[in-house]
Amino acid sequence: MWSVARRPKWIAMLALALAVAGAFAALGQWQLERSINSGASVERETETVRPLTEVAEPQSSFSEAVGGQLVSVEGEFAADNFVVLSGRMNDGSEGYWVVGRHLTKGGASLAVALGWAPTAGAAASAAQDLGGGPTTVTGRYLPSEAPQDSDFENGELSAMSTAALINVWPHFRGDVYSGYVVSGVAPAGLERIDSPSPTAEIAVNWLNIFYAAEWVVFAGFAIFMWWRLVKDAWEREVQLAEEAR
Repeated sequence: MWSVARRPKWIAMLALALAVAGAFAALGQWQLERSINSGASVERETETVRPLTEVAEPQSSFSEAVGGQLVSVEGEFAADNFVVLSGRMNDGSEGYWVVGRHLTKGGASLAVALGWAPTAGAAASAAQDLGGGPTTVTGRYLPSEAPQDSDFENGELSAMSTAALINVWPHFRGDVYSGYVVSGVAPAGLERIDSPSPTAEIAVNWLNIFYAAEWVVFAGFAIFMWWRLVKDAWEREVQLAEEAR
């Protein structure tokens, strides 16, 4: 068979098949790169503190583009609006968060996670010692969690949910931010809540990977077709030679 393959005609056909296979392979590589680049998260500068008013507005949906941004906001805490959340993790330990209602200068309410305590008693004690007064909160702005039915069934709150908090804040009225802030500084009696900067994740577009695999198959098929045509030509010559005997 290889005596047939070495003929100029089939060498030219091999060159054509390799060119076609190379084009298909290049398309496969392009499709593979696209599958990663199309799903890559854009790096954002989240560690520069920005005023909350530049990042979000009250009564508006939370934008993923600002998730994890360090912000600062001026206002004061409502003295009787501190809540203890259970089942909150901090550096691998389960405990309790103390959450306050911060009234911004614009009059909107903002949930602020002030600090963490290992026991309910320590969290409740710290919450009782907190009061109102003008203050500037600096921390990381995060999306609200979904409310949980079990919170109300068990008589306690565990989800950092703005929708749930406005139902337990006394005398609540007005606008509210859809996200919440994890304070960068914990008050006395509480530990600072660990809130690392968001990491960029790369998602893979599996449909594009499937297309890339198809191009590889097409490239292999081009070489296979050349081999099949050479074999067919060789078999015909062998059959004609046997008939001529």
